[in-house]
Amino acid sequence: MKKVLGLDLGTTSIGWALVNEADKEPEKSSIIKLGVRVIQYDNFTNPEGKELKGNPADFFALGKSVTPNAARRQSRSMRRNLQRYKLRRSVLIETLREYGWITEETILNEIGSFSTYQTINLRAKAATAAVSLEEFARILLNINKKRGYKSNRKLKDAGEGEIVNSIDIAKELYEKDLTPGQFVLERIKRNEFDIPDFYRSDLQNEFDKIWSVQKSFYPNELSENLKGSLAEKNKKQTWMECQKSWNLQGIKREFKGKELLKENYLWRAQALSDKLDLEQLVVVLQEINAQIKKSSGYLGNISDRSKELQFRHITVGQYQAAQIQLNPHYSLKNTVFFRQDYLDEFERLWEMQSKYHPELTDEKKKYLRDIVIFYQRPLKSQKGLLSLCEFESWDAEVQSDDGRTRLKRIGQRVCPKSSPLFQDFKIW
Repeated sequence: MKKVLGLDLGTTSIGWALVNEADKEPEKSSIIKLGVRVIQYDNFTNPEGKELKGNPADFFALGKSVTPNAARRQSRSMRRNLQRYKLRRSVLIETLREYGWITEETILNEIGSFSTYQTINLRAKAATAAVSLEEFARILLNINKKRGYKSNRKLKDAGEGEIVNSIDIAKELYEKDLTPGQFVLERIKRNEFDIPDFYRSDLQNEFDKIWSVQKSFYPNELSENLKGSLAEKNKKQTWMECQKSWNLQGIKREFKGKELLKENYLWRAQALSDKLDLEQLVVVLQEINAQIKKSSGYLGNISDRSKELQFRHITVGQYQAAQIQLNPHYSLKNTVFFRQDYLDEFERLWEMQSKYHPELTDEKKKYLRDIVIFYQRPLKSQKGLLSLCEFESWDAEVQSDDGRTRLKRIGQRVCPKSSPLFQDFKIW
């Protein structure tokens, strides 16, 4: 009697059966177990939970990763976030009632005509003037709704960009009236070749300045259509666009390594005042566009907004109120800030309102800030995923026959020469 596993591999299903196959006459064949796994392609998404464009079977054939669980995981995460927000809101409302700032009859939502952004305007006002405790409670509820971006995950989508936190460099650029290219060139002259990250807005300003200066030398070549086509382009795409418009042949560079880097930034600095060859200009545009592409995207936009808050010394609420005045249809949902920006706003509002309301004590501030509004659940421990190394020794609790628990040394720190491991690996 032998056991046989049979598989039926189809395009949309996998059938299987485990059977006992008879070898001799008295023996009888029998089915141990069987089943089928149906592949429902309509549930498949990519690992980010986005809908596939095409047949999932083709993705399988090409070796691309698809999953039936990513969309479910994404929806589950959204449900959890909503559940946590509702829990924070209910705890916050209950705490505010205990403090006596609001009552059961207090209206916490916006009512009346032309009151859509009433709470946002209150947030902006509270940063510089007094508001009532009831209005301050509404502001805290509004802050509790959107707490800012904070994540520990590793980004896989290059379109999301990277977080930029170079406010000190940005202030130095502003105070000395320098572009990122001029700033790096000064560092290179001091033999400092580490290039910091720059905000996209600073890089874009440098690109616009260079384009404006060089346009005075090349009014026909540097058209507005070409400038628009270079937006959001990487190094290679920038070269292709310029080569197509200017019929460039490409120049052979004489330097390499640090000398090449120095020449690139020397051209970027010269482009702000002197006429460059088109071959040199395209190199400059390539370098700037590559840095813009690196710092752009979702996180790049957040970084630029955070930089604007610090430069203008305003809060998130003041920024949003100013945008709404310019455009009543401005989308607050898509305007994301860092968690730290909201924390800074909370501190500033509390400091301002505590001047007018002695009820705002440090103890209440700590509780509302750290426990109610900005509480962040710690990451789950992953120690259980660690395996035990056979070359290390550790103590384990072992229960003996008499019921006593004792420590037992398991493993050995040094592998003796008599061990088969020594003969196999020869590493000692």
